[in-house]
Amino acid sequence: MKRTNSPLSYYEPAALSPGVSIETAALKALTRDEKNQIEFINQKIASMDNLKETMEFLFNETQSLLPCDRIGMGFFEEDGRRVRLYHVIANYEPLVISSGYTADVRGSSLEQIFQKETPRIINDIEEYGRKHPHSESTAFLLKEGVRSNMTCPLKVEGRPVALLFRSSRKKNVYGEKEILIHLLISERLSQAVEKAYRIEQLSSAINSYMEMLSFVTHELKSPLDSIITMGKTMTGGYLGDVPEKQRNYVDRMVKKAEYLSSIANDYLNLARFESGTARFNPAECEFITEVIEESLDIVMPQLQAKAMVLKKSFSHEKMHLSCDINQVKIVMVNLLSNAVKYGKEKGSIKITIQKDAETLSVSVWNEGPGFPKEQKIRLFQKFSRIESKELMMQKGSGIGLYTSWKIIQLHNGSIWADSQESSWAEFSFSLPLKK
Repeated sequence: MKRTNSPLSYYEPAALSPGVSIETAALKALTRDEKNQIEFINQKIASMDNLKETMEFLFNETQSLLPCDRIGMGFFEEDGRRVRLYHVIANYEPLVISSGYTADVRGSSLEQIFQKETPRIINDIEEYGRKHPHSESTAFLLKEGVRSNMTCPLKVEGRPVALLFRSSRKKNVYGEKEILIHLLISERLSQAVEKAYRIEQLSSAINSYMEMLSFVTHELKSPLDSIITMGKTMTGGYLGDVPEKQRNYVDRMVKKAEYLSSIANDYLNLARFESGTARFNPAECEFITEVIEESLDIVMPQLQAKAMVLKKSFSHEKMHLSCDINQVKIVMVNLLSNAVKYGKEKGSIKITIQKDAETLSVSVWNEGPGFPKEQKIRLFQKFSRIESKELMMQKGSGIGLYTSWKIIQLHNGSIWADSQESSWAEFSFSLPLKK
């Protein structure tokens, strides 16, 4: 295809000589430096997984190969009925058509690009605009001073992935050579674009899910805590005597609300860490008083309800270190709550804390069913629980240990577990003393 004054044209591979491939035609039309540049671009694009960085690289590195003052990438949505402009890069300002701009595909020239599976060239946008006065995108491009445009479909195994828009502020700049150059990089580019876009979509979906999870659990937690408080107020006799039968019903109601509140709390913590909204605020603290004793206050009612014996073994009376107190308390409450939940009724729980020159180590040991050695790999994984008959009888979310692992990782520490099945289980973590 030669450069032409025709305002609209599509590349026709059949225009090549019989038996001549696109690659052969393109390579014949290129200099050695241009071939080397294309090879470098393909190699670099194949290793990239950030879409905006890929577009920046493409815009800068193809300047010597293709006339381009503006580059844009659009993706199909709504089952291909609409295309949304994802990102735009230009060497001028201001942009009239920028990221987020959408256009309907049906009945437009964009639809024909994929039907023909070939690039479209408009070498005189002013003339094209006169013939298509209702084309909003054309009017906007003219306001930017754009005079030529090449729109190229990006495909992977025949599937439409995206549209690449190249524009110049000069007329009649695109022809067969420019299209052949694009075709030489389109395969690698299409694969890289699809991969990067899917990664971004997945990341966005996860963030949206976590935001929704955080909102729902937060909204659930407040009324559940109110139910627990009101129930305990009634059974405690603060509102007058409650008959034993009614008190038993209220106690059962409170226990179910406490379980739901603990699950909501687990999900709320998970949502904060997964979405990156959890704040990390390390500060100097006295570990035993500010973390251990406060955590014990929270779980003591459950511990006493099972008539369990608490033992303590601390290498020092006071232990100072820098940590996020609230986050480490989440870890301690998780480990202590699990020790009570899965521990033997009237059995023992032992907290051991040791400190040396470099680390502070904490372990929570309990009498109970323990867990099989082969199941150890399931610990500290999201939504994962030990598949043991005795342990599965207890309700759980499979979140607490994963959240604990996240917190200890943020502190550059380590967390691990050990057990003797049918006898005991021990969960431990260590925190560095140096900042």
